[in-house]
Amino acid sequence: MLVVHALFVAFVVIGQGLILVGLWRNWAWVRHRGFRLAHLAAIGVVVLQAWLGVLCPLTIIENALRERAGEAAYQGSFIQHWLHRLIFYDAEGWVFTVVYTAFGVLVVLTWRHGGPRRRTARSGSA
Repeated sequence: MLVVHALFVAFVVIGQGLILVGLWRNWAWVRHRGFRLAHLAAIGVVVLQAWLGVLCPLTIIENALRERAGEAAYQGSFIQHWLHRLIFYDAEGWVFTVVYTAFGVLVVLTWRHGGPRRRTARSGSA
């Protein structure tokens, strides 16, 4: 579950970085509608959960599995736990809500100014 959680975070964070670089470099795949919708939905869920004060379902599942294995569960969210472990940074929950929201705004602005290309009708199609 930790790997799934890390992959989700990587998709959101690295995906945004690749979108920005791809728009600058004119990579066509960063304008793929399915990819961009999945990316927008992913950060949208994170922001919504943060504002509602709900733990991520992946964190809940991971905590349950940790407890079943006799390990300690996370005290806060997955991101809070690993940020603290990786860079010894601890913050109140509202700080993460602000960060998630700011990142979500960046994703929306990127969508607005470099969103997916619209499909065009093929010539000769009925």
